Amino acid sequence: MLDARIRRLAEHVLPDFIWRVLDPFEAVVSGRLSAFAAELADNSLVLDAGAGESRYASVFKRHRYVGLDSALGDASWDYSRLDIIGDLESIPLSTSAFDAVVSVVVLEHTREPKRVIAEMARVTRAQGKLFLVVPDQWEVHQIPNDFFRFTRYGVEYLLGETGFRVLHIEAVGGFGWLMSRRSINALTFFQGGLKWPIFVILAPFLGLLFPLILYFLDGLDRRRDFTLGYVCIGQRQSGRHSSCLSGL
Repeated sequence: MLDARIRRLAEHVLPDFIWRVLDPFEAVVSGRLSAFAAELADNSLVLDAGAGESRYASVFKRHRYVGLDSALGDASWDYSRLDIIGDLESIPLSTSAFDAVVSVVVLEHTREPKRVIAEMARVTRAQGKLFLVVPDQWEVHQIPNDFFRFTRYGVEYLLGETGFRVLHIEAVGGFGWLMSRRSINALTFFQGGLKWPIFVILAPFLGLLFPLILYFLDGLDRRRDFTLGYVCIGQRQSGRHSSCLSGL
């Protein structure tokens, strides 16, 4: 992972449109989440399951937002904005309480992902919505709490088994976006000590030029068999909760 100070500097210096190209996964997820929020009725009760620093709270200003997290993911994060600290495998909230549940790149950090999604189903009312983002070809992060990666077929299976009907699954980019991220990742090997001069020499190429080219070549991968991850939207089915939990 790039040094956090370098990332903050890049975000501050580079124009927004360049940064969206360099980090298209974040740009797509933010856009899809905003669209998801816009479709929810005003004052809907929304659970952010694995909220971290509650960075998406502002997306749900028209709604009643509840941020839940175990507060164990990253020692450098500020968890003070959380509404509830709790375990996603046993969510300490009432059954069928929420109109929607949101979970963005969290499931890979849970030891029992099927149980976690079943808990999301339990606290979601019938016909309520789920917005789930999972990684596929992604570097290890938040060590040691990083356990899984997911294909679209794995996500479909988990949602179907736990009481959600799959409405939409979208691969976020293909081979080009994946290799763009890998190009930027390569700079991590030149951070620190006497390697910094090499970092400075390579950064314009690995961190900017190559990622820009690869971003625009991404359309060549039409099958999206190489992807960073998936945005998934599900809907809570009626009468499925008990059978789902009993199978866990």
